Amino acid sequence: MEAVDTTTIKVYRDTKKMLNRFREHRNESYDEIVKKLVYIAGIAKENPQLSRKTVKDIDEARERMKRGEYYTEKQMEELLDLK
Repeated sequence: MEAVDTTTIKVYRDTKKMLNRFREHRNESYDEIVKKLVYIAGIAKENPQLSRKTVKDIDEARERMKRGEYYTEKQMEELLDLK
């Protein structure tokens, strides 16, 4: 098994709360959240208009998830007859 190279970073509680707002699901790690934000920042640097749309799309998806408007993996398998 390959060793995972990790580090610890210190963030203020308010920063942690802000990061939590970007979670798309309960088990999403902070590493995944930071990678997502770095990706969006990279898009913003290359194309500011696209990044605004991306952020808007993410916000809309998060709101749909909060309202329970999503399919579970099992539901999608059944819907697409993948079993």
